[in-house]
Amino acid sequence: MALEVGAIVEGVVTGVTNFGAFVMLPDGRTGLVHISEIADEYVKDINDYVKKNDTVKVKILSMDDSGRIGLSIKQANPDYQRRSVVESRSNKADFEEKVARFMKESEERQADLKKNVDSKRGGRGSRREI
Repeated sequence: MALEVGAIVEGVVTGVTNFGAFVMLPDGRTGLVHISEIADEYVKDINDYVKKNDTVKVKILSMDDSGRIGLSIKQANPDYQRRSVVESRSNKADFEEKVARFMKESEERQADLKKNVDSKRGGRGSRREI
């Protein structure tokens, strides 16, 4: 069976590292599923998703001349939908809006605190002469 980019095949997990999982493909070659391609959510520990000797479906993302094969478990899922660039940009805009609002509120609080401290402390010449 000839492997090609875009094909979805079954393989067996042969090793798990902190950056991904190695999967033996049907033709005997091994590819890497990077941690970012394990699941469509933040993956802190790969062991929560796959273990050695698990059988997994993977999509072949890339194959280079040196024999390296890039794989994806999340893209092999038929329900997987890649996030659009527009959606990513709107998320970025939402984040930037939240940061701007936070900075404005923070500066206002700092100004209020500074005003209160200065009024309580007094300044030069605030001592009363008796």
